[in-house]
Amino acid sequence: MILLVVGADRVDAGKTTFSAGLLERTGGVGYKPRAGNDYWFDHDDCRRALAEGRLFGKDAARLAAAEGRGRPPETLNPVHRLWRPSPGGGTGLLGRSDREFVVDRVGRPCVERAGVDSGVGDDGRGDRTVEGVRYVRNGRADLPDAVADALPLEDALVVESVEELNAVTERTYAPAFEALAAEIESADVAIVESYGDVAWPLAALDPARVAAVAAVEPGRARIYRGDRFARGCEVARSSPIDGALEKRVPDVIEYLEPVARVPLPPLPGEERTQPARIADAYADAYDALLEAAGAD
Repeated sequence: MILLVVGADRVDAGKTTFSAGLLERTGGVGYKPRAGNDYWFDHDDCRRALAEGRLFGKDAARLAAAEGRGRPPETLNPVHRLWRPSPGGGTGLLGRSDREFVVDRVGRPCVERAGVDSGVGDDGRGDRTVEGVRYVRNGRADLPDAVADALPLEDALVVESVEELNAVTERTYAPAFEALAAEIESADVAIVESYGDVAWPLAALDPARVAAVAAVEPGRARIYRGDRFARGCEVARSSPIDGALEKRVPDVIEYLEPVARVPLPPLPGEERTQPARIADAYADAYDALLEAAGAD
């Protein structure tokens, strides 16, 4: 069973909090197929990951902790993009006027821990790795010293145009996403969190396998059957986000009637860090989602 969590607001919709509680409720495996953070606005998070020579974000870290399988945050997504502000304007490589992409991590350092079978190959610590990690660097962006010092970028793929990035995406990113989709579809229960207000975060994922969808925003969740939501994604207009044509949640649900609208109470900061407390507070929403999925 695959449950998809999307955001009806582009920023701070509450997707990760909702997903963390849903992992607690279902005992599922968490995924966030695409993720990113900003070297300036998320600087503390960047520093913590870079201090270990790694690139991941706080959302993936929260989901990895909530599922309780001991998986590194990088195993939840094959692509993490590091941004930085772009003072002085200009559209940048991906057409953004306010920020530019610096480097992408592509691939997952999967390991076998806490009973999670991730593949073969020994990294010397008793963990078994399967996927190598590649880095893709924007040759037109200034690379912060801390990033250059922390990450092994000597063999990074360097792109300086949209055409070059598209070619690398087809060769490198697409196979990583296809492998992730196969893993998600094989899970007993998979919780997939989207990014921003993007409606379908993983093109390789079979729409027929998504049982139900929660569209989350501050104060409420709207629940949809997976087949209806997938159909809405097919007919919705596309919008350019992060350099690709994506379907936005507001455009998808504009003409869809949810099977349920459930209030989400505001949670104090300390409760948002405790999946069990979230699961209790959002129990009605999870009940409605699982009923829509045919699980209750």
